Amino acid sequence: MVHGKTVVAMCAAYKAVKSGYQAAIMAPTAILATQHLENFKNILEKLDIKCELLVSGITKKKKEEILARLEDGEIDILIGTHAIIEENVRFKNLGLVVTDEQHRFGVKQRTKIAEKGDNPDVLVMTATPIPRTLALILYGDLDISIIDELPPNRKQIETFAVGKNMTDRVNAFIKKQIEEGRQAYIVCPLVEENEEMDLKSVEELYETYSKEIFPEYKVEYIHGKMRPKDKDLIMQRFKNKEIDILISTTVIEVGVDVPNSNVMVIENAERFGLAALHQLRGRVGRGEYQSYCILKYEGKSENIRKRMKVMCETNDGFVISEKDLELRGAGDFFGTMQHRTSRI
Repeated sequence: MVHGKTVVAMCAAYKAVKSGYQAAIMAPTAILATQHLENFKNILEKLDIKCELLVSGITKKKKEEILARLEDGEIDILIGTHAIIEENVRFKNLGLVVTDEQHRFGVKQRTKIAEKGDNPDVLVMTATPIPRTLALILYGDLDISIIDELPPNRKQIETFAVGKNMTDRVNAFIKKQIEEGRQAYIVCPLVEENEEMDLKSVEELYETYSKEIFPEYKVEYIHGKMRPKDKDLIMQRFKNKEIDILISTTVIEVGVDVPNSNVMVIENAERFGLAALHQLRGRVGRGEYQSYCILKYEGKSENIRKRMKVMCETNDGFVISEKDLELRGAGDFFGTMQHRTSRI
């Protein structure tokens, strides 16, 4: 079943194709692009709309064939990653550009893909809410639409903020959920601007969980310095229920749907902004099971307590992002820093 912004993208692409144009859908990771392709094909191929995938991992021969068909207009919808931006990707008649998880693409990347058509319509989508005031400044030239309700049969995610003294209880809770057939994510602490330390914290956490806490379960880890192919493989295995617990950096904040995973534990949650915590929490609660987000934090400052309280009290991303702005400040949102995609 397809929900949310994917449906919006699909309807927009359908309309563009039926009006005689091609559409490009750009996602930040190969696994997300592949997930989009499956969803689009399931529905649109029955309507005689041809969808194709372009990611960096495909063979040279396959890529050449796709590029030729795209330029001839045989492909109606091209779904892919940054590979779509490359010079040799030419559309016959590009009328719609959709960027999913737009915060992962910089201004320059979005402009580059739009230049492949003659003034195409542009749809930018994100599950990371930004305060309305900020949105109007950033995207003053765009109309803003908001999807603010859950799909049918989805339950609200229950969120708890706990100190390190609750670790044993949290582990017992994870064990109970896995025994019932579910899966869990554990996100390691964020180390600002230091990929080497991020790597170290993932590997240390993996050693602790796989050897000391849960030796009886299948534990794996994933981080941004892995090759895209390896990351995709691990996410696919997690989706196929071959992994019980996945230790990760924030690389999973944008990712594949795993409806069976219902526990998200975030270590040192005080190091993350509220918008990042909300985005990570959104990885669970994607199926029919009651889902839980457990924020493990250290520190007794008033600010930390306020931030944890906001996360526990609301699932509304807009309330959260307004609070984040209030408690942490705006940061650098005018620059083009983001065109160099973050790797963590």
